[in-house]
Amino acid sequence: MKLPLLVVIAIIAIVVIGGAVYLLLIWPSTQRAKVLKIGTSPDFPPFEYIDETTGEVVGIDIDLIKAIAKKLGYEIEIVQIEFAGLIEALEKGHIDVAISGITITEERSKKVDFSIPYWKSDQAILVTKVSSFKPQNLTDLAGKIVGVQSGTTAEILLDELKASNVVVEIKRYSSYSLAVQDLVNGRVDAVLVDSPVASTLAKNYGVEVACIVPTGEEYGIAVKKGNTELLKQINRALEEILNSEEWQRIISKYLG
Repeated sequence: MKLPLLVVIAIIAIVVIGGAVYLLLIWPSTQRAKVLKIGTSPDFPPFEYIDETTGEVVGIDIDLIKAIAKKLGYEIEIVQIEFAGLIEALEKGHIDVAISGITITEERSKKVDFSIPYWKSDQAILVTKVSSFKPQNLTDLAGKIVGVQSGTTAEILLDELKASNVVVEIKRYSSYSLAVQDLVNGRVDAVLVDSPVASTLAKNYGVEVACIVPTGEEYGIAVKKGNTELLKQINRALEEILNSEEWQRIISKYLG
């Protein structure tokens, strides 16, 4: 009996799909590609930013997490998320890892787990080169409009400053590039940002670092709370990299 062509095609499709599923089930899990979803906010040079030539996310953090993933046998998928949303993305399971110049704080550690520190940082006040306003400390920001990225420790620092009865107007942005653009255009008087990022921004815009505000911050890689196995793997690989020439090459690549 001849079967209709559509029926034959359907049978072939079932056989092919069924075979593929069977192969997937019997294929050793160790030989399947393991993918880590990496959340980052690519507006924080030199740690993560968009390469204007390739359109790819690059930076110290990106090279670091790639090196970690390689050691652990993972492939990675970069997921771009606004900085203020990274912790929530981890909590909801939208990403596996967050790396974006994230300072380890007590408050954040209640929501996510952090790796060992991989970078030390302070804060810096940026102003335009042509401005007569040259603050030498945080209290010099009194009476000024100061730009900051939402969700950052710089924002917390400004909120604390305001709570201590220093009159300062805080303008919050989704990214530091927007804050610096407003600084250049005269919409804010200063921008508070992590010191290594401030140095990079100063090279690319008509701005300069007026002063460093010592805060002794440390950056860490974040994972979902309770994901101890992944954290253990990351810490092991991270410690090896931090004590290797590879780490020095990564730093030299972006900081010279």
